Amino acid sequence: MRPETVRHLRTLLILGRVSNLPTVWTNCLAGWWLGGGGHVGRLTLLFLGVSLLYIGGMFLNDAFDVDFDRQRRTDRPIPTGRITVGEVWRYGFGALGLGLLLLLLAGWTTGLLGLILVAFILLYDGVHKFVTASPWLMGACRFWVYLVAASTAAGGVNGGAIYSGFALAVYVAGLSYVARRESFRTRAPRWPFALLTAPLLLAFVMNTGPYLRPALWIALVLLLWIAFSSRNILDAKGGNLGHIVTGLLAGITLVDWLAIAPECPRGLSVVFPLLLVVTRLAQRFIPAT
Repeated sequence: MRPETVRHLRTLLILGRVSNLPTVWTNCLAGWWLGGGGHVGRLTLLFLGVSLLYIGGMFLNDAFDVDFDRQRRTDRPIPTGRITVGEVWRYGFGALGLGLLLLLLAGWTTGLLGLILVAFILLYDGVHKFVTASPWLMGACRFWVYLVAASTAAGGVNGGAIYSGFALAVYVAGLSYVARRESFRTRAPRWPFALLTAPLLLAFVMNTGPYLRPALWIALVLLLWIAFSSRNILDAKGGNLGHIVTGLLAGITLVDWLAIAPECPRGLSVVFPLLLVVTRLAQRFIPAT
């Protein structure tokens, strides 16, 4: 493979933030399981479709942010000249269109929910640099992934998928508020870290009797991961926000694990910590933000 081809492929991987894709896959697994599982044949369409929506959204994120990146993030692919903004627009909308088509093939309900997800992706990409509350839009994108995934399962969208998706959305909003400060190189506010506890609180409310003990163990794992990832936040300079955000992004896999673990078979349960490791390894080669 020619060196220029390798460089172009790496540019595409960076634009798509593909190191975070395992967190999208665990979203899909959790939503599908909460929806009742079954219909395994639809999982391929679900994984491919949602992965393409994520990658397309990340491409368009850079396309919308091109002026900002030329001023503050000059190392991004478009400002460095590794790819043109026109190419990024085409790749981004192409990925969104193909991903939506695959979800439509999984079912009309899945396709409709996928269309809503696409609308939130475009809304976030278009306004996130100007609207203070945009982290909630990012959280909403993950919420709709849960519902899209649940719609492919035997039971469809239900309360478990909605409640767990909402807890994930709050977690993602919290880390997104921290990530916003990374581009401006300012100290992160402390209050968004309270939002990261939403999945923990839901686990205590939703799990009773024999389900409480496994939920507590996984909640402890998630809590320790949050603490480990944000351990430098109390430094005089506010810690390394890039490292903090990267760790919290990988922690989405544990949020998904907590959502389903009390009733999840061991064979499926091991996938979530495994994908946490995969995410962290991938983030060493492809920037997560």
